[in-house]
Amino acid sequence: MPGIESKIIRFVHASGPSTGSGVMKEINADPVAVWKTCFTAEDLLVRRVGSRYMRLDRHVDGYARLSPSILREFLTYSIVGAADSTDAVNERCRALLDRIHEISRYKLTLARQMVRDIIEEFDAPGRFPDALCFILAGDIVYDMAHDVPRPERSTGRLVRGSDLDLVIVVPDDFPDDEIERLDGIVYATKYRMLKSPSINEEVDYKIKKLGRVREQCSFDNFTSMVAVKILHEGILLGGSESLFGIVKSLLEEHGLRRRMEELEERAAVFRKNAEELILRDKADEKMIKDMHLFYSAEEYEEFE
Repeated sequence: MPGIESKIIRFVHASGPSTGSGVMKEINADPVAVWKTCFTAEDLLVRRVGSRYMRLDRHVDGYARLSPSILREFLTYSIVGAADSTDAVNERCRALLDRIHEISRYKLTLARQMVRDIIEEFDAPGRFPDALCFILAGDIVYDMAHDVPRPERSTGRLVRGSDLDLVIVVPDDFPDDEIERLDGIVYATKYRMLKSPSINEEVDYKIKKLGRVREQCSFDNFTSMVAVKILHEGILLGGSESLFGIVKSLLEEHGLRRRMEELEERAAVFRKNAEELILRDKADEKMIKDMHLFYSAEEYEEFE
């Protein structure tokens, strides 16, 4: 790919180190070819920032893959520069990582305020002490949130990058009519946050009783696996610490932390093999597409 390589080299020499997204906008070529060129050209240097973490994808053999996907990691979390500009590349990486952490902190603060508002509206008199547990999952908990505009699923409206993945756990004896009222409040909050020009954030949420968590700990189908993964990585955003502790204890009692670790190991192997296949020209376009080696299938099952 000498044409692509020379274009990228000219670009980074002229403009300095760039994100993969910046390179793609300038080169306007097949993403796989651009990625492969950046990682194989002797005159180019690529540095990744941030962390990788496990996601479940029913299109992948064994379900486990790493996030960000190869493409997303390149576009949003990688810096490309000239091979002889190590200091400049490292400096650009530090700036990018600082920005990612800033976005993550902002979204976490926004999510916490959202939960405070929901609790206040739902239970201002304090009739349900220790009965609501708000758990946050997704990119934010890994300090890897981004603000790259993307379309929200139901409306197609562009939102600001990573969404807010929220699970609300309530006790088994929590009244169904109160769950319905809570759902209405959360949905209205979700709608306001999506439509507000100053916020423009997507919220995905699920309300479930503790008994449903126990059922999903069976870990016997893909939907339950996704639910467990979300609860495994989730952090307490607001509400009941005791309910949160029970949820985490259920996962531990069923040996699900170890199951998650095994899936993470499998995901790392899948990523390593996928990258090697592409770099060694062992995967054609159809194979890359059919095996979802380069692109990620969005993980929506838990929130449908």
